[in-house]
Amino acid sequence: MGISLKPQHLRRYQQIAWIFMKYGRSDLVQTSGLSEVLAAEQKAAPAEAAKAEELAGDLEQLGPTFVKLGQLLSTRVELLPPAYIEALARLQDKVEPFSFAEVEKTVTDELGVRLSKAFQNFESEPLAAASLGQVHRATLRDGRAVAVKVQRPQIREKMVEDFEALEDIANFLDHHTEIGKRYEFWQLLEQFRKSLLQELDYRQEASNLRTLREQLREFTHLIVPAPIADYCAGRVLTMEFVPGKKVTDLSPLTRMELDGEALAEEMFRAYLEQILVNGFFHADPHPGNVFITPDHRIALLDLGMVGRIMPRLQEDLLQLLLAVAEGRGDEAANIAIKIGEKKEDFDAKTFARRIGEIVALQKSATVENMQVGRLILQVTQTSAESGIRVPLELSMLGKTLLNLDQVGRALAPEFDPNASIRRNAAEIMQQRLVRSLSPGNLFSGVLEMKDLLQRLPARANKIIDAIANNELKVSVDAIDENTLVEGFQKVANRITMGLVLAALIIGAAMLMRVDTRFHIWGYPGLAILLFLAAAGGGIALVVNILFYDKSGKR
Repeated sequence: MGISLKPQHLRRYQQIAWIFMKYGRSDLVQTSGLSEVLAAEQKAAPAEAAKAEELAGDLEQLGPTFVKLGQLLSTRVELLPPAYIEALARLQDKVEPFSFAEVEKTVTDELGVRLSKAFQNFESEPLAAASLGQVHRATLRDGRAVAVKVQRPQIREKMVEDFEALEDIANFLDHHTEIGKRYEFWQLLEQFRKSLLQELDYRQEASNLRTLREQLREFTHLIVPAPIADYCAGRVLTMEFVPGKKVTDLSPLTRMELDGEALAEEMFRAYLEQILVNGFFHADPHPGNVFITPDHRIALLDLGMVGRIMPRLQEDLLQLLLAVAEGRGDEAANIAIKIGEKKEDFDAKTFARRIGEIVALQKSATVENMQVGRLILQVTQTSAESGIRVPLELSMLGKTLLNLDQVGRALAPEFDPNASIRRNAAEIMQQRLVRSLSPGNLFSGVLEMKDLLQRLPARANKIIDAIANNELKVSVDAIDENTLVEGFQKVANRITMGLVLAALIIGAAMLMRVDTRFHIWGYPGLAILLFLAAAGGGIALVVNILFYDKSGKR
């Protein structure tokens, strides 16, 4: 892999190198070869690392791709210190809007109809602006109030160019730096690309809205806006308008009117069901995406980022959440090992000790300081540092729960997420059991039983015929029989040799009392001969054990 000489890539190399230098990673600049393209910007680098809060502003200046990259990095606590993770939170709101002329052109191109024909009214000022698009309030021809999400112009083309530059750097770092080999930046970037491509397709987000509405239909205090199918396209998403305020912008009077504890409990239970039962969850419930409606219900907005979890991983995550919530560090460490993929440098004892310390600290924390999401992220970080490659779903779960902790605290300062997990664990397990007894699973079991019953008579006849004809053979995959027999023979020979040597020594000792004419060294000659034979046999036996057995092991 080499550094591209395309002008647009060189510009990105300069900007990325500047970020590395500014935030104290000049080693990566030198190793990756970016020092040559840093040019004059390097002379203006500050003597000291900038404050963590400046990182969000720098990423905003680099454009939407890096804004989304910053949001992704806020879920990967193993890559950045906590201060930088928290500083990236403001990337979710403070993005400059684009012009209404571009909004009108995009809506017209995507829906195939002029704005004035499709909508009775369309406000020019956006309600909110994000890194990929912005939202406008409008009214349909039938009088329904809607929110229209419009994608930023040329955003896809810009991101393609940015990804090409980022891939070059990630590939180089993975192959030439220790931090790259440990954290595998290219794989992280590939996951980011897939997630972002899905988020750029607003038809996928419309499908996510329908799916989540169906899942949450039993939660009466939660709202998900319904998409308007005829007004949705790849770059335009039209959905029901939900009035309300951000959960963090509520006035003291409004808070007094709310039953914050009940709302926080229902929202937390809904997310546990999404994650651990349905396997499909809203992965970005930060306070900017959670509104309180005038009738005191919770509205979940912006479903561009969702998570999907397979059934096997759901069971492991449930066990991990319970172990963390109940302060069982050893069990949490074992589950984390089971979930992840161990690398060659993995140290099980150190990992178990560190996880135990993390879980023990939260067990003694006060309700105000208890954050189950932060604990999951710490487990993820420790796993990565200890040589375990953890799935992306675990990081997404940690970030989702961390956002839920913040929303729960905004609704009810005394809300205890660990207690909520323990309260809802039994119901979650019951729902998983009921889901496993779904018609599809039952029909699958019936088909397997039908196949067994159909094939059983023929297989039974074959077995009976083989027994009757003395043709039945049982193949046992065990150790080598010849080696086993040889070992037994060796043991038997050694025991026999030992008995013979013992008999010679005892016989020689008894013959020492019988005086004969034949003497050796002044002692009865026959007794001495027996002693010498026993000594020779003993030496031969020791030599055989020391050298022959050692050679056999090799």
